[in-house]
Amino acid sequence: MSFLQYFEEKKSGTLPETYRNLKREQMETRILEIKKKLGDKLFIPGHHYQKDEVIRFADISGDSLQLAQLCADNEQAEHIVFCGVHFMAETADILTSEHQKVYLPDMRAGCSMADMADIFQTDRAWTALEKMFGETIVPLTYVNSTAAIKAFVGKNGGATVTSSNAHKMVKWAFTQKERILFLPDQHLGRNTAYDIGVSLEQMAVWDPIHDKLEYDGNFEDVKVILWKGHCSVHENFTVKNIEEVRTNNSDMRIIVHPECSREIVALADDNGSTKYIIDAIENALPGSKWAIGTEMNLVNRLIRKHPDKHIISLNPRMCPCLTMNRIDLPHLLWSLESIVNGEEVNVIEVDAETSQYAIGALERMLERA
Repeated sequence: MSFLQYFEEKKSGTLPETYRNLKREQMETRILEIKKKLGDKLFIPGHHYQKDEVIRFADISGDSLQLAQLCADNEQAEHIVFCGVHFMAETADILTSEHQKVYLPDMRAGCSMADMADIFQTDRAWTALEKMFGETIVPLTYVNSTAAIKAFVGKNGGATVTSSNAHKMVKWAFTQKERILFLPDQHLGRNTAYDIGVSLEQMAVWDPIHDKLEYDGNFEDVKVILWKGHCSVHENFTVKNIEEVRTNNSDMRIIVHPECSREIVALADDNGSTKYIIDAIENALPGSKWAIGTEMNLVNRLIRKHPDKHIISLNPRMCPCLTMNRIDLPHLLWSLESIVNGEEVNVIEVDAETSQYAIGALERMLERA
C-alpha cells in the first residue's frame, strides 16, 4: 500500500487553519513546552533531509533505518513523532513494541521512489519473471520502500538493503540464488552490482508500467533485474553539472549518493551513503573543496557546519526533497498537541502479517550488519 492509499483509507485529518496563522516564536515555545512535559515518553527522530526548523527539535538525526532502529531501542518512549517520510515511519512501527505509537506529522510526506513499486505491480512482475527464469531469483529491496514491498521480499526469502550495506547484501543474495530482483531504485541497484563485478550487459530493467522486461540480449545472461524506479532528487544531477564543476573548480572533489545515475557515479570522485558523505566532509582537511550530489537541505547544513571548507551543491539549481519538506513547524506542533490532548492524529499502523514478513527481510540484513 502506498502512502497515498494509506492517507485516503485512513482519512487522516488536515492541518487546522489555526496552526497556519501562528508565529514561528509561538510554535517553537509550545513545542519546547510539550517536549518538557512529555519528557522520556516522547521521542522525535529527524531524518538528515529535514528542514532546519524541524531538525532543531529532533532528539536524534540520522538516516531512515538508523532512526527506526533507535526508535526500537528507546522502549521508554510511548510516542514517536517521526520527522521523515511515510516508509520511514512504517519501518519504525514495524520495529517498535506494541505499547509504542508512531506518528507522521503530515501524511502527505511520502517518497516518490517508494511509490514507484506497489505490491500489485510487484506481484505481477514476480509471476512474469518466474515464468522467464524459474526459481532462480531472490528479491532485494532498498529500505526506501513501502512495508508491503518489504513484506513481499521477506516472504520470498530476500532482504532489505541500505545504501551503506548494499554491496554486502548483493553479494549475500548471489549466494542464495543465481539472479537478483532489486527494488525500487534502479540506480542504487545498478551502481552496487557494477561495483561488485556484474557487467552492465548482465543487467535488465523491469518496467512496471508496461509489465515488460527491457533487455536486448539473451535472457540467460541476466544476473540482475532492476526495478524501473528512481529518486526524483538524485536523478536531477547531470553530466553537465559535473562538467561545469570540472571547468570552473578543477581542484574540487565531487562526492555523490549512489541513488544518482550510473553516469554521474562513474564521473564523480567518490560516492556513498548519506552517512558516508557526512563523514567524508567532517574528516576532510580545512580548505578542501567539495561539490556534493545529494539532497539540498543536507548540503546547506554541511555548508553552514563547515565554514572552513568550500562546499557547493553539484547542481546549484537543485530543490530540496519536496515531500520530505512537507514536515514543518505547524505540522510538528499539531502532532505534538494532538498527543497531549489525546487525539493522536496521523498514527502509522502496519498490520501484523505485513510486519511479520517485513521483519524477516530486515532481520536477514541486520544479521549481516
